Amino acid sequence: MFDRITPIVKNLLIINGLFFIATLAFGAKGIQLSDFLGLHSFQSLGFQPYQMVTYMFMHASFTHLLFNMFALFIFGTALERVWDAKRFLIYYMATGIGAGLIQMFVAHIRVNSMFSEIPQEGIDLILTEGYGLLQQGKNYSDILMGSANISLNIPTVGASGAVFGILLAFGMLFPNTELMLLFPPIPIKAKYFVIGYGAIELWMAFQNNPGDNVAHFAHLGGMLIGFILIKKWQNNRQNFY
Repeated sequence: MFDRITPIVKNLLIINGLFFIATLAFGAKGIQLSDFLGLHSFQSLGFQPYQMVTYMFMHASFTHLLFNMFALFIFGTALERVWDAKRFLIYYMATGIGAGLIQMFVAHIRVNSMFSEIPQEGIDLILTEGYGLLQQGKNYSDILMGSANISLNIPTVGASGAVFGILLAFGMLFPNTELMLLFPPIPIKAKYFVIGYGAIELWMAFQNNPGDNVAHFAHLGGMLIGFILIKKWQNNRQNFY
């Protein structure tokens, strides 16, 4: 099975695995790599431009890594065989970076909405010391200030934005390929799977669930950027499929 992995997918699997091992190794020494390599809001003191790329290789848990890499292996290998390696890598990076930008934009709107209900002194405190408080394992006792601080300074990590872009591409290139769901164990065509998954993500994105730490808009952003990119390539090349 692993002999059939295409070169870019293989390298992405290795890089993501190495980043996860590094996360565990540094974490054992009390250093959280996500504080440096995860994607922070551009208003946060923790933001660095390189995080637009590095956040895609960071994962919050082994399960998070496993599901993303499994999808990359299954669907990415098929896409890289249809496209050349260069086109696949461009697509992967573009959807991942695009997903991060959209997630940051949505987070910015949410934070500003919270800021509208917080006195200016509180906003100044969050912007200047909120990032440092979270690194110390602390937060504000005021519920609204604490929520705004988390929304502003907790980083986004994971390859999910790029993976959702890959899912969309697979559904567009192989719409009638049957996939077998695990729960329930029934076959479904790729196009319906992608549409259904996208609809669920859209619904979840607009639910006000404080305990949901999934970046749904990053997932949707990866699909959106992927759709735009595929349509552009289709227009430039008649026999894209």
